[in-house]
Amino acid sequence: MLSKIRDVFSKITRASVVDESLVKDIVREIQRILIQSDVNVSLVQQLSKDLEQKVLKEKIPAGVTRKEHLTKTLYEELVKILGGEQYKPRIDAHKILLVGLFGSGKTTTVGKLAKFYSKKGLKVAAICTDVWRPAAFEQMKQVCEQVKVPAFGNPKEKNPHKILKDALPLTKDYDIIIVDSAGRDSLNQELLEEIRKINEELKPQEKFLVISSDIGQTAAKQAEAFQKAIGLTGVIATKADASGKAGGALSACKIAGVPIAFIGTGEKIDDFEVFDAKRFVSRLLGAPDLESLLGKIKEAVEEAEFNPEDILTGDYNLKTFYKQMEATKKMGPLKKVFEMMGMGSLPQEMVDTSEEKLGKFKYIIDSMTVEERENPDMINASRIKRIANGSGASEQDVKDLIKQFNAGKKMIQKMKKGKMRNLQGMMKKFQGI
Repeated sequence: MLSKIRDVFSKITRASVVDESLVKDIVREIQRILIQSDVNVSLVQQLSKDLEQKVLKEKIPAGVTRKEHLTKTLYEELVKILGGEQYKPRIDAHKILLVGLFGSGKTTTVGKLAKFYSKKGLKVAAICTDVWRPAAFEQMKQVCEQVKVPAFGNPKEKNPHKILKDALPLTKDYDIIIVDSAGRDSLNQELLEEIRKINEELKPQEKFLVISSDIGQTAAKQAEAFQKAIGLTGVIATKADASGKAGGALSACKIAGVPIAFIGTGEKIDDFEVFDAKRFVSRLLGAPDLESLLGKIKEAVEEAEFNPEDILTGDYNLKTFYKQMEATKKMGPLKKVFEMMGMGSLPQEMVDTSEEKLGKFKYIIDSMTVEERENPDMINASRIKRIANGSGASEQDVKDLIKQFNAGKKMIQKMKKGKMRNLQGMMKKFQGI
């Protein structure tokens, strides 16, 4: 879906004339891509009808070319079928119930939600009421330990309602209480009845269905069943990586009348964000998601004590480079960060820098003289040998560091030459700002 949608937009950009023939051709291609991606047929038909109506029959706004109007309209229609406006999460004290089937990612989502609310300054606790899955409490406890929040439960108790009743008094001093319920292999009345009772006991303000985005249109059936049972306030879609059947699952929830609240975009705790259809479609098209990027950078630089102005002033040396690397690791996989910037191709050595390698780089830099850190170009073969001996690394490791530094320096130079201004221009084009 990802590359095919981008191809359609590229076709519009390359077209010398935007006439009825091209518009109908674009509509047919979009229909085929969306249906293959498991998006509901009625939504696809409505998109096609609206696209033709707005581009071919309605008056084009003044100052806008037909090509720009087609691009913007297609963007807006894709946003519409994926849920429209950004979800507004509650940022106050409240209780959250998570429901869903086995394999949906509920337990990992507990950790992601806990991290999300903790970063908002709220005190978070989690309760496990899953008595069906082996070692469910132990798994949730491990996830919670990663984000430094307490996990309550009783792995010896087989009554989920008693677990909840015993645990709730222990969470009275917490702002956010997240309850992880049991799942099943498939929807059945036993599961729904269990969820209803937990819902009555907990009286949660937020009730989220956790689904895996690769289930496509069958998400609607789950959303409708849980909606009828307890009245959902939103859906959390895991594995929403803007490809595969993610579009099908997200649009299915729209049909079920339940908003997408959050999406999980990867396996790590930080691969989690409030769902915004505009950002999702922009990322789908390869346009830079600058808002998400700037948010991630802000958090990362605060934690790493890294000042981006160090780069912009031109004083880019190995000390600056290392702090930049630390900040980048806190933002998540480097490849994702640059995808948000609309810069897909990177030197491979910059895409995947492991924690182990980053630690090794630190020892190497610490073994350098002040002059060498500030002027890496002076590091010759004899200096490489001395630095390697002093840091316990190999000479090849030192060479790898210098190579990666030089690659980073080249990218910074490109960005200084107006790359970011171009990216902002792209974002404005797709969002119609």
